Amino acid sequence: MTPARPRVSIVVPAYNGETFIGEAIDSALAQSFTDFELVVVDDRSTDATVEIVRRRGDSRLRIVVNEMNLGLGANWNKALAEARGEFIKLLPQDDILSPDCIRRQVAAFDDPGNASVVLVCCARNIVDAAGKVLMKRSFKRRSGQLPGTVAVRESVRAGTNLIGEPGAVLLRASAVASAGVFDAVDLYLIDFDYWCRALLQGNIYIIPEALCAFRISAQSTSARIAASQSRDFRNFVARINRDRRFGLSPLDRASGRARAFLNALLRRGLYFRLMRRFSSPG
Repeated sequence: MTPARPRVSIVVPAYNGETFIGEAIDSALAQSFTDFELVVVDDRSTDATVEIVRRRGDSRLRIVVNEMNLGLGANWNKALAEARGEFIKLLPQDDILSPDCIRRQVAAFDDPGNASVVLVCCARNIVDAAGKVLMKRSFKRRSGQLPGTVAVRESVRAGTNLIGEPGAVLLRASAVASAGVFDAVDLYLIDFDYWCRALLQGNIYIIPEALCAFRISAQSTSARIAASQSRDFRNFVARINRDRRFGLSPLDRASGRARAFLNALLRRGLYFRLMRRFSSPG
């Protein structure tokens, strides 16, 4: 008998994540909303990632181990392909969900007034390797429903992904089907590029409270690719500018390029200080 379709799929693409993946998995299993599946897709880790996941005994959890290493972009797409739910969340192996994250996001989708919403996002806390909150990221002075292309243009002008990292986003499966696959050509923007394509299908709903945590550590992908952030953002803006559906203006593009450069400098400084703190003896 085919198992019933879960309302939500939480998919975790994993690779050598033994340091934090247990905390990420536990935060998903502790959700107050219980109608979900949790799928970990391991990209041939060489550490204890698979063993740590397998020690979690829960009928909603399954693990898929790739036959060969696919790389980040292809493994994210493999994780998407494993999802069976009505709504889909991609949870990075370093990150954490608050207990009510899924419940709040599904409730936004279930509101009859939000039938045109294809993506729900929330604010997120940025935490260090020890879980200390460093800052909060969110749309400024925004909450509730917003046209998808407006959210994209505001992010472009800000020079950053205001919509959020994957843990902050829940997508309709129908929008995933329309958006296609993740494209790793500009690695720093792999998630934002996808949100933009999904938001061509409908509106965004913004929850202003922080319902997840995005971790910055020496092991995180964001820290490893910090040096390319400004370049990737400029390249991305040039690409989506060719799609007139986003309605980007010359001022949007100029503001985005300038802000992306400044944002990259600030992030590199933050990542550098964090890495020095956690690599220093004592």
